[in-house]
Amino acid sequence: MRRLRRIKILATLGPVSSDSTMIRKLFEAGADVFRINMSHTPHDKMRELVKTIRNVESSYGRPIGILVDLQGPKLRVGSFANGPVQLNNGASFVLDSIKEPGDAERVCLPHPEILSALKVGDALLLDDGKVRLICEETSPDRAVTRVVIGGKMSDRKGVSLPDTDLPMSAMTNKDRADLEAACETGIDWVALSFVQRAEDVAEAKRMIRGRAAVMAKIEKPQAIDRLQDILDVSDALMVARGDLGVEMPLERVPSLQKQMTRMARRAGKPVVVATQMLESMISSPVPTRAEVSDVATAVYEGADAIMLSAESAAGKYPVEAVSTMNRIGEEVERDTLYRGVLTAQRPEPEATAGDAIAGAARQIAETLDLSAIICWTSSGSTALRVARERPKVPVVAITPNLNTGRKLSAVWGVHCVVAEDARDQDDMVDRAGRIAFRDGFAKSGQRVIIVAGVPLGTPGATNMVRIAYVGPTDADV
Repeated sequence: MRRLRRIKILATLGPVSSDSTMIRKLFEAGADVFRINMSHTPHDKMRELVKTIRNVESSYGRPIGILVDLQGPKLRVGSFANGPVQLNNGASFVLDSIKEPGDAERVCLPHPEILSALKVGDALLLDDGKVRLICEETSPDRAVTRVVIGGKMSDRKGVSLPDTDLPMSAMTNKDRADLEAACETGIDWVALSFVQRAEDVAEAKRMIRGRAAVMAKIEKPQAIDRLQDILDVSDALMVARGDLGVEMPLERVPSLQKQMTRMARRAGKPVVVATQMLESMISSPVPTRAEVSDVATAVYEGADAIMLSAESAAGKYPVEAVSTMNRIGEEVERDTLYRGVLTAQRPEPEATAGDAIAGAARQIAETLDLSAIICWTSSGSTALRVARERPKVPVVAITPNLNTGRKLSAVWGVHCVVAEDARDQDDMVDRAGRIAFRDGFAKSGQRVIIVAGVPLGTPGATNMVRIAYVGPTDADV
């Protein structure tokens, strides 16, 4: 199951993609990580999906990542007494704490934290930005707003606050229960929704206690303002373009996507580009030309992964959507311009032994036209450092930890193999050659470069480079 592309694919599971047969088809079509959206998945169903994915994983003998996406705080208005109302441009509209059905002049906003945090001049976006209000008066229990962009408003529509820094956690009680259940089930990644500050990620990490890695979803302007701090404490980023495009001007989203992709790469942390990548394939067997270009842009940028949401969860053509992403990735990575773009964006190595060695390994491999870079890694840090370089040659990560292999399934270019740890350096070199030959990365007589930490099994101690031949003994496996 060696992939012929470096970028990874995340596929969301849902009503059309929950059984073993479909999950197998999605994996064979190119899915590397499966996403479980806790907005729509009860705990029993989540556990069932994890078990099914693990069964598929064991039958193919290749690590598969599982990402659980927490719902996050959903802010919504209350209900209306007589059905939908029309809010007209220029009209006054009140949001208050009175728990009575609303009308065309007011509605309940059952979130006291919003009313206490709103300031005069703050914008409120209702129903995914279709209606826009500007706050003119505030008090702890009501806000008087002016309708800037009117429209129809009905029960329980969502509220977004692009200008307001809410004094609330990114996790609700539901999220905490979902997180604990997911960690007990043994998932690999947790996506944290509506992150506003680094403390939101730190709170999730305290609950997780090392049982999974945290991917911060960037979808609020407040997160953009604190992006470096959030990145510093996160294990990965997701460019969540859906809500980001609601709370910020749409025309800013492409440049923010590029900024986040490059920041994450400089930090050596995975970055996932998500939302509406092949949206038309929910109902069509082929994407639009614009969607193909959108996916290709993420590949050219060197993102670690691209994600399907409703396309694979609820669409008519889930397998075709994954196959389409797979083909786009392969085609872009064959383009002669692709390598030039990645090289131009390559960050300077950090002033650490591990980063310096990873950079040197990439340069040696390309200068000597070696067949592959083989990383022996316990925690995954060696493979992450090498992937940060976006080398021209394939990257193979050998790890004794299955959990590490599953996490690396979201990392650019890393083909992960789970195997017993090496006994000594000779065993390490011998088995690296055997695995490179077995999985088609090197032929007998070709050379590979091996990167590892010595003493073996020491997490984070990348300090050794060795060039080795794949010999006849290696080829006889």
